[in-house]
Amino acid sequence: MIERVMAQWHSYLRGELPDGLDDLLDDDVVFYSPIVFTPQRGKAITSLYLQAAGQTFGGDDATAGSEQGESSGRFTYTKTVVGDDTAVLEFETTMEGKYVNGVDIIRCNDAGRIVEFRVMIRPLQAVNLVHRRMAAMLESMNPDA
Repeated sequence: MIERVMAQWHSYLRGELPDGLDDLLDDDVVFYSPIVFTPQRGKAITSLYLQAAGQTFGGDDATAGSEQGESSGRFTYTKTVVGDDTAVLEFETTMEGKYVNGVDIIRCNDAGRIVEFRVMIRPLQAVNLVHRRMAAMLESMNPDA
């Protein structure tokens, strides 16, 4: 099942999934951010974070890539490890001239929906930069702002 979910995730990143994250995320999905202390629960907040990340993590190159093995300063997945219901996708990008390296740990249920999405980032300079840029992106996406 995780292989199908990963294929859908990559389709989403390429803009090919018509209903976007709604098709991918379980209603009770839990998002673990490298920036926010508490887990974020539910499809709406997880979708918001993932959309903001998609706009934030594009890298210094404006074109986001999602194919394994690409490297050009844009967001790319460089390694994928797949287990029974879990995939670990290592990524790289460059933001404001700083190298960002991290992993997305994605777990799905038997229905083929993502139930857990965990992001970890390194080095510390990257964490601080991502924190600043994600906060600005989330603020700009907030309709009440």
